[in-house]
Amino acid sequence: MATPKIVLFYVFAPLADPEAIRLWQLGIASASNLRGRIVVSPHGINVTVGGDLPDVKRYVRATRQYPAFKNADVKWSDGTGADFPKLSVKVRPEMVTFGDAGRVRVDADGVVGGGVHLSPVQVNAMVENRAEEVVFLDGRNEIEAQIGRFRNAVVPRAKTTRDLLRLVDDGEFDEFVNRPVITYCTGGVRCEVLSSLLVERGFTEVYQIDGGIVRYAEEFGDDGLWEGSVYVFDGRMSVDYSDHTAVIGQCAQCGEPTKNVANYPDRDGRELMVVCGSCSGSRVP
Repeated sequence: MATPKIVLFYVFAPLADPEAIRLWQLGIASASNLRGRIVVSPHGINVTVGGDLPDVKRYVRATRQYPAFKNADVKWSDGTGADFPKLSVKVRPEMVTFGDAGRVRVDADGVVGGGVHLSPVQVNAMVENRAEEVVFLDGRNEIEAQIGRFRNAVVPRAKTTRDLLRLVDDGEFDEFVNRPVITYCTGGVRCEVLSSLLVERGFTEVYQIDGGIVRYAEEFGDDGLWEGSVYVFDGRMSVDYSDHTAVIGQCAQCGEPTKNVANYPDRDGRELMVVCGSCSGSRVP
């Protein structure tokens, strides 16, 4: 029986004809029987797809044949075989919707004016040497941070990625303008843009974790600066990277520890909640 796998990667590169790339990606992903999401924009490509291991390998090889994508940093994880309902391949103005495509400048080397990339080892070294100065800034939506985050991280009040742009422009993080700020997100794509927005605003020392949380967790598991589970945008909902992952989330209904995230509309109209298995079968009137 084939082993199901999921791959996550992005490449920032100018694409003159995103629609042609979309059609090509649709063809090779469909031929490989993959499901998941592929977003193509004038700034590049953002991919999360899954399928049987030989099929995923075939797709990755085909994608890397395109010169702009040949060095794509592909992150692999185990799937269940039913992590995505279908294959979606779309062209959008932005790879990640911050809400202002014109704020992002891209050349052949990636995002122009972004933060300095740090390896997981370099992240730990910086914290060890400058612990009182370093600020971890979560570049995700706040619900993702409820089940996992870097120790003592600043978690923005963001329900969508668009909120991050507004918060930066409103000066929400300006108190850290002269401190070393390490941005982080799941695979790194959101931080490419977030770090450039911080640099644009005048932050003097901006970093991002190369490969995002996923690369850091692969390197250190739960024996580093990361705490809890990693939220993912597929049927798994979360991923653990060791056999002793701390459960830091709390059920929004009963307060019990949980890492479970589920669609759970409540009186506030929220669609996603951190809610334990016992409470997820009930509804708030």
